[in-house]
Amino acid sequence: MPTVLKKTSFGIMTLATLLSGCGSDAPKPHARDASDSISSHLACPLSSNCANSLGTGSLLPLRYTGTAAQAMAMLQATLNTFPKATVVRREDLALEVIFTTPVGFRDQVDFRIDAQTQRIGFRSQSLFGSYDWGKNRSRMQEFATRFEQQSQR
Repeated sequence: MPTVLKKTSFGIMTLATLLSGCGSDAPKPHARDASDSISSHLACPLSSNCANSLGTGSLLPLRYTGTAAQAMAMLQATLNTFPKATVVRREDLALEVIFTTPVGFRDQVDFRIDAQTQRIGFRSQSLFGSYDWGKNRSRMQEFATRFEQQSQR
């Protein structure tokens, strides 16, 4: 077989292979519930400067009774007990907060309220560096303690 014919045949086969996938239906997204969305948003990257409530460590989601609006009010009241916490984004079921450490490092904490389960998931992650000396975990343990105290008032 001449070289030109081999190259042409190879090109036609490659093109046919590529085009054969164009006619197929795209996979349909599966239905996701609120907890799937919360879990995907609160997942930690593969670094040691993050702590979350997804069950991979000893931190548990915050529990509340009442409405999601009441839970948001308790979150805000608890945040007010931390002098270096600044809310940067607020939605009906979510808060994004920046905590500043005494030495000036900034950590982002995301809270997501799951009204169905009456739990609040969270992720606390350093915005600088790849190790936090356990600061995110200890902060969220302290936050959980203060949140529990707020809920008993």
